Amino acid sequence: MGRVIVEQIVSIDGYVEDAQGGIGFFFDAQELEATNQEQLRMLRSVGAIVFGARTYRMFADYWPQADPVAEPVAVPIRELPKFVVSSTLAAAPWDADQSATVLGGDGVAAVRGLRERIDGDLVIWGSLTLVDALLGAGEVDILRLRVVPMLLGGGRPLAPPGTAPRRWRLARVESFGGGVAVLEYHALA
Repeated sequence: MGRVIVEQIVSIDGYVEDAQGGIGFFFDAQELEATNQEQLRMLRSVGAIVFGARTYRMFADYWPQADPVAEPVAVPIRELPKFVVSSTLAAAPWDADQSATVLGGDGVAAVRGLRERIDGDLVIWGSLTLVDALLGAGEVDILRLRVVPMLLGGGRPLAPPGTAPRRWRLARVESFGGGVAVLEYHALA
């Protein structure tokens, strides 16, 4: 059975969205491009990408047309099977040749089902509502944080109030020019 990998881009004070719900703070962090090889390493174990509806829309607007020379992660993002956990989407077109599979109903049950049938790990980017549910259910095996050198001072924290405490083991740290760091934590039982 594959692992569930959640990857989030966070400010150094632990926010995944600014106070207005925006994510521009990490689009401004040009240093994130330096993490491309680290992203490709992680994606080697991945058998599918899982999104919530909002993150799917952002990815579908950008990644099908992204230049793989400038953004090497565009290749696996295009090629991997994609699933969208949503109660609002009826279809999830990706590009002219591919669509994501929409999984309705309970997100935790949907991800558990994918774990059983997908060969490889599942990666979830963004998708905060889905991630909240998966963290609450103890279904996240690896938490990868791409930390950008920005203090936001407020916004949406990585783990919202009420998230059950859980211990994690730091398994990998990589730092990049400009102050970006990738921290990989593995869940402890």
